[in-house]
Amino acid sequence: MSSPGRRWILAVGATALLALTGCSGSSSSGGEAVDGGAVQVIPASDRKSPIEMSGTTVDGEQLNIATLRGKPLVMNVWGSWCGPCRTEAPALEEAYNELKDTTNFVGMAFRDTKTGAKNHEKEFGITYPSLYDEGDLLLNLNGAVTSQSIPVTLILDSQGRIAGRYVGIVTKVTLMDMVEDIEGDSAA
Repeated sequence: MSSPGRRWILAVGATALLALTGCSGSSSSGGEAVDGGAVQVIPASDRKSPIEMSGTTVDGEQLNIATLRGKPLVMNVWGSWCGPCRTEAPALEEAYNELKDTTNFVGMAFRDTKTGAKNHEKEFGITYPSLYDEGDLLLNLNGAVTSQSIPVTLILDSQGRIAGRYVGIVTKVTLMDMVEDIEGDSAA
């Protein structure tokens, strides 16, 4: 359930996608700042088509995200070379451990080497899978993530549609609140 005391608000549509930069250090307005980042939650009526994406994980397994539909999906775009991505990694793993029965998680190692991505997952104890982006996976995200905007955390609803986005270092509490609100909005 959403609480009226939230420090962030629901944005009014998918057309207001944020144009923020993450690892580059600069940002522009477009969403409410939370914990130093910006959040957008897209009402169910404004969500676009489901995201279609498949590829090879950092561990060499094949993964098609369509197989994860039926539950919300947290998708975090990161790079081992990105300081903010390294900062948020423990919070993502903590949120995964608390939500894994009700929410799927997938990372996306962007502009990384396989060795760098594997070392990142090992260093931070990441136990959910991460797709290894060899340069084309971001194109499947309908412009929700640009190459200059990471870290970015997307939340896809149970149908696979982008329902929320957080640009910047996401905290466990903010991520869990977003997932709860998106689940509630999808059920309404």
